[in-house]
Amino acid sequence: MDFTYSARTEALRQQLLQFIDAYIMPAIPRYERELAAGSRHPPFLEDLKQLARSEGLWNLFLPGLKDDEPGQRLTNLEYAPLAEIMGRVGWASEVFNCSAPDTGNMEILHLFATDEQRERWLKPLLEGTIRSCFAMTEPDVASSDATNIQMSIRRVADEYVINGRKWFISGAAHPHCKLAIVMGVTDPDGPSHRRQSMVLVPLDTPGVKVVRDLPVMNHYSAEGHCELTFRDVHVPVANLIHEEGAGFAIAQARLGPGRVHHCMRSIGQCELALELMCDRAAERRTFGVYLHQHGTVAEWIALSRIEIEQARLLVLKAAWLMDRDGPKAAAREISMIKALVPRMQTTICDRAIQTFGAMGLSADTPLAMLWTWGRLLRFADGPDEVHLRSVAKQEMRRSSEHRGASAAYMVPPEKL
Repeated sequence: MDFTYSARTEALRQQLLQFIDAYIMPAIPRYERELAAGSRHPPFLEDLKQLARSEGLWNLFLPGLKDDEPGQRLTNLEYAPLAEIMGRVGWASEVFNCSAPDTGNMEILHLFATDEQRERWLKPLLEGTIRSCFAMTEPDVASSDATNIQMSIRRVADEYVINGRKWFISGAAHPHCKLAIVMGVTDPDGPSHRRQSMVLVPLDTPGVKVVRDLPVMNHYSAEGHCELTFRDVHVPVANLIHEEGAGFAIAQARLGPGRVHHCMRSIGQCELALELMCDRAAERRTFGVYLHQHGTVAEWIALSRIEIEQARLLVLKAAWLMDRDGPKAAAREISMIKALVPRMQTTICDRAIQTFGAMGLSADTPLAMLWTWGRLLRFADGPDEVHLRSVAKQEMRRSSEHRGASAAYMVPPEKL
């Protein structure tokens, strides 16, 4: 395994860093002011998007892009360090058309859409003229097990009729969000992993209602994490993605790259938290010495650097495996990073908050929001417990292949 950045990746890294320094960092105060004034999408973002696209910093995440589709066609390994850079500013990814959940939705459409679906939905998503959301999680069941999903998608003649409720649907409050990819049950009596299907539902379809925007740990995000209801929503059968019963498999195909993206953005946020912690520790004094001269704070700084380096290498390994052998071959590593990185983020942000004292709890630094995002990610794309269970099952399966061999390393007392 060689994770040295290629010449192409390094050139894009430098270009991306320069763009962020020149245009995004100076715009952070303006973005915050406009959000405070009630804007969900400050208009200047559209100008930045056009500028980013003109410089080739567009659709950096999708390896399977066709020649006539805009973007860089990077592998997961090539994209990972770019996601880390974008993650340092929560809204930066949108400027480069690399925001979740659009990235995952574009992957689904790229893999499974019909020509008509591509023209109507994939093309404007790739162009960045619309946004989308992914409606899977439900409030009345444990959605960490997708076989629990209850939303009804019932075929009537040439239409599907959809009824049910979804919540924590990221992106649904964005003013440019025009499409929901909805997962529900088309065959209640089928095999557990073949009951679900995915359909395309325009958000202006009669019967679709955004009930509320849910705060996360009392914080609201610009794009929203919304509760939606679907009451007798009619869409054409042509809005089905791939085939009936394929919903679970499609969801799994979508989540592999997305988890790498999430984790690398988180690592970028951890780097920012560590930088803030170091700056604070170098300027504040208590009991006659600087904070970093106290053993506890020095240990926090050192542990944070060690943890970030370990996590980055594991995420890059997962990306490398996925590029080489596909998401299924990287399943263990994908579960490992998804369980590891959000916990690391909350730990490092907590140390940084403690180093800042009361200021770390305020909106004067990004630390409270970075901690909140890390805590959210312990649920998003599957809770920790599901991923840890998956890793344990795979480890036990591997162990069964040579069970008992380790006994050779054990020496009974009577043989001593």
